[in-house]
Parts: sequence; C-alpha cells; structure tokens
Amino acid sequence: MKKILFVASECVPFIKTGGLADVVGTLPKMFNPEKYDVRVIIPNYTCIPEQYRSQFEYVTHFYMDMGWFQEPLHVGIMKMVYEGITYYFIDNEYYFSGWAPYGTMRFDIEKFCFFSKVALAVLPVIDFKPDVIHCHDWQAGLVPVFLKSLFSSNSFFRNIKVIMTIHNLKFQGIWDVKTIKGITGLPEYLFTPDKLEYYKDANMLKGGLVYADYITTVSETYAGEIQMPYYGEGLDGLLRARNHELCGILNGIDYEVYDPVKDESLYQNYSARNFRSEKIKNKRGLQKQLGLEVNDKKFMIGIISRLTDQKGLDLIDWVMSGICDQNVQLVVVGTGEPQYENMFKHYQWIMSERVSANIFYSDDLAHKLYAAADALLMPSRFEPCGLAQLMALRYGTVPIVRETGGLKDTVQPYNEYEKTGTGFTFANYNADEMLYVINYAKRIYFEHKREWNQMIERGMNTDFSWRTSAKKYEALYDQLTW
Repeated sequence: MKKILFVASECVPFIKTGGLADVVGTLPKMFNPEKYDVRVIIPNYTCIPEQYRSQFEYVTHFYMDMGWFQEPLHVGIMKMVYEGITYYFIDNEYYFSGWAPYGTMRFDIEKFCFFSKVALAVLPVIDFKPDVIHCHDWQAGLVPVFLKSLFSSNSFFRNIKVIMTIHNLKFQGIWDVKTIKGITGLPEYLFTPDKLEYYKDANMLKGGLVYADYITTVSETYAGEIQMPYYGEGLDGLLRARNHELCGILNGIDYEVYDPVKDESLYQNYSARNFRSEKIKNKRGLQKQLGLEVNDKKFMIGIISRLTDQKGLDLIDWVMSGICDQNVQLVVVGTGEPQYENMFKHYQWIMSERVSANIFYSDDLAHKLYAAADALLMPSRFEPCGLAQLMALRYGTVPIVRETGGLKDTVQPYNEYEKTGTGFTFANYNADEMLYVINYAKRIYFEHKREWNQMIERGMNTDFSWRTSAKKYEALYDQLTW
C-alpha cells in the first residue's frame, strides 16, 4: 500500500477561504483505500468550528528549533479520523490562534515557514513515512526545500518523493532574504537565483517548484499558460525549464454535496430528466426571497465569486447597462475588494428591479442561485481551474465564460449548427466581446428554447466529479514511486 501525505493550509470541512480547501478535503476520499493510505496535515487553527475541535485527539507534543528563535518552539499534534481519512492538526497557539487562518503577510510568511518544517518533523513521531508528500500552494512551498536540505541526512526521510501543486500562481510567499533565512535557518547556498532567490527577495513557492520531484496545476490549459510571461507571474522561465515534470490535472467537485436531486438548500429538487418543469420553481423562489419581480420570462444571470480583479469584474462594470436590460435579472453573491463590492451595491441602488447584490458569502444562497439562475457569468482575467462553472453545469445553469485556464477546459462552446456545446465562451479580455456573447446567449434562451434545454441536458450529463482526476493522481503517484 502506498502512503500519501497532503500538506496544506486549509481543508473542508475544518477551515475554508477558497477552492484549495475543497480540493484538500475532497480528493483524499476519492483514492482506492486498498491501494493508498492518504492522510492530511493542516494547522490547528483556533477558528476551526468547535463541533470538530471537540473531537480532536491529543497525540503528543515536542519542541523544535527554528532559525533565529532563542527558545525551541512548541509543536502539538492533534488527530481526527473524518469520513475514513486521518487528519493531523499542528498545534501552536502563537501562530494559529485568531478568528481567521490568514493575517498580515509578514506573519503568514513566518507561520508557514514553521508549518512547512513541522510537517516533516512530525512524521517520525506519528510513525508515518509517506511515499509521496503532496504539497499545496506557497504555504507548503518550503516542505520540499527542508526535505532536500536540513532533513536530507536523516535516513527516515530518504526516498520520499514530493509533488507541488499550484492552485493559483499569483500567490507565492515572497519576503526579503534576510528575514526568511533567519526564520528558517536554511543554509546560505539555497538563496541564489537558481533556487529560492527571486529578484533579490526570497520566494517560498519558487523553492517548492525547484525542489519538488513533480509539479502539477489544476487544469491543462493553465499548465500551458503559466509557462508564458503574461500568466507566469515571474516564474514562467522556471516552469518552462521544468516542462517535462509539469502537468495539469483538473479539479473536480463533490457530487454528493452538489447534487440538485437531493440538495436541501433548494426550493425544488430536480434532475437531468425533469429540469424542464422543476428547475423554474427555484427561480421563482429566489426572485421572491430577494425581492425581485417574480417572472419566469426574466433571464437570470448569476455571479458567485470572490470580488477581485482576477474575476474580470471591470469588464462587467464597463457594459453593465448593456447586460441589465429590461429582460435580465443579475444576482451577485460574494465578497472581496471594496471597489467591486461598492460597484454592485451602486448598481443595485440605481437598478433595484434588475440587480440583487448580496455582498456576503452564504453557502445556502450560493446553492439556491446555482439552481435558480439561467446562466452563470465568469469573465475571468485568469482562472487556474474554477469550480463555479462545474457547479453551474451540475445544476443545469449555462456558463458564460472567458476562454482561459480551467474555464476553457471545462466549458465547450455552443455551436448552433452542430447542436453541440455546454456553454458560451469568448476569447479576448474585452468587455464588448463579452457583451456580444451574453446577448447571443440571451437570443438562444428566448428564441430557441429547445436548443437551450438540450444544452442544459448536455451540461448536466458531463462528469466533473473527483473520480476522473483521482485516477490521474493515482497514476502520477505510481509513476513517481515505481
């Protein structure tokens, strides 16, 4: 049996700020338990809900040296088995207390340097020697670096392979060399341009990408994009150099959690067989709940997103009056940068009968919107994988997306002549091109309802569950440990 260890900063159901948590919480359950013993290490944040914390078992504790710190630092290990997977929680109240998992960048750098070293130091203590350590994003970026340097002389750590998965290349864990060298105690030779140094600073993710045995990212298109300067965030040269140890494996979604047949959040459950009569009841229910006109003939566009630059919201701002004509209702669910929160609030104020801006995140409301909307709009500037479009397809809501990253890989553009496709796409980062495609989608919706419903049916019958992706990861683990 192969032993696999996931190392990450968040994981559902314990702690979540984004899609990373969904991956780390769902993927381990998809592997064949007779062939793979998959375990997960995350920090023991005090903001993890008490319903889980109360079930944690104390394993042990010890003290660990860390760079310039005079006193060894406390390392506690807690444990919980949840849905068949063993989770370890690294306890240190100084680093992991507070109401949120992340804080200031300087402090986050320090705590995830600590976390990366601890993730290795606990392994002999818990008597678990993984064949593969699967690290996620910059917060675990120093795990391969510690493994191949400070831990390399310990026979316990020999022959362990490391995979580094990039969920979003924009976030890299960058700080000055002196500070990171001091915090970690890593040797001088690591801080050179071919290793951790990055434009005279130190870069934690870069270290992980240099020292990992293999690199994955979360869609095939994004794996190609990040090797180009526009998407490469300064690391495109390194990623081109490691091209032969780099691939994209699509994220999936949990088909148990996102299932319109039995989703308890919905006003009316439905399936690919009966959505033509039943899905509309969700639109009526949400219109009523949000104070919009209850009208089956309105074209409801949903936006479920972090409200940030990455998501293409400046394009929406540019053509908002063109999007929200008298036949459209636009419903937004999400939080983010104040300029975009205020933008949607402003449009709700001046077009209250057409725009509903829900500037908070509610899982319940998001599920309701996936079921109620006719289309989901995702005009992202870049999108490593994207999960919202997969959920939209599952709920029979037609995605309108820009052709980038995982959006390009998962949404097949509608072809009215061949009667194929699962959504609508546009190529350039251009507001007028986006508006043209939205208007095209509206025309198909209003004038060719049969073709629209056939598109919904194709979308609902696509399979973006985790099982397909898990098989690709299994093949990669086997390849590395042959």
